[in-house]
Amino acid sequence: MPLKATINYSPNFNIKKRPKKSIKFLIYHYTGMKSETASIKKLTNIQSEVASHYLIKKNGEIVIFVPDSYVAWHAGVSAWKKYKFLNQNSIGIEISNPGHQFGYKKFSLKQVNSLIKLSKFLIKKYKINKKNILGHSDIAPLRKKDPGENFPWKYLAKKNIGFWHNLKNNELNKLRNKKCNKILNNKFFANLYKIGYSKNYKKQNEKLLIKAFQRRFRPSLINGIIDQECLLLSKNLA
Repeated sequence: MPLKATINYSPNFNIKKRPKKSIKFLIYHYTGMKSETASIKKLTNIQSEVASHYLIKKNGEIVIFVPDSYVAWHAGVSAWKKYKFLNQNSIGIEISNPGHQFGYKKFSLKQVNSLIKLSKFLIKKYKINKKNILGHSDIAPLRKKDPGENFPWKYLAKKNIGFWHNLKNNELNKLRNKKCNKILNNKFFANLYKIGYSKNYKKQNEKLLIKAFQRRFRPSLINGIIDQECLLLSKNLA
């Protein structure tokens, strides 16, 4: 690997190797634990049954837990487009951050710079489509919030990592908090399914799905309510 990284192998992966062409997604996570030491311990402990391929520490250091050619256990129950249980088709990158439970922080510049280097390396190596670069909350919106609203999706998209809308802030701000009727709400969900969010969520879970979309594409207001700003964003992205 041409990137500077340390190795700390985790036992939490499938023993059978996977073909290179099966790798289609990059999934970003935050560690969501009180300390970096605790998260490394968990990700390398056989009893936790969880591991990503990579971790980016607070100081920007990259740690390899599982080689790319093996399926690491990072995504869990998940769905995007026609894919289910995305471990098989993805590379997982954890970024050290206490998460929403323990005082969620902004990601450091060193972390973001390392993430850009690592992502560009993986995108090139596996020919990953930028629309297949996702957060854990995109593929598991009912149970996950990571990497969260502080994650620099817009900045990464400028570096050709992941996707973003091309709308101007002034046209979006005019539509914020403007209500949508039932027909427009249905259009919003149809757009979400076109983007790739799973259709298989019950009516009572819709608020969490809306929040996952907002956390990713409108991080300044996450309220689980569809307004005309969300509708326009969804239309543009779809």
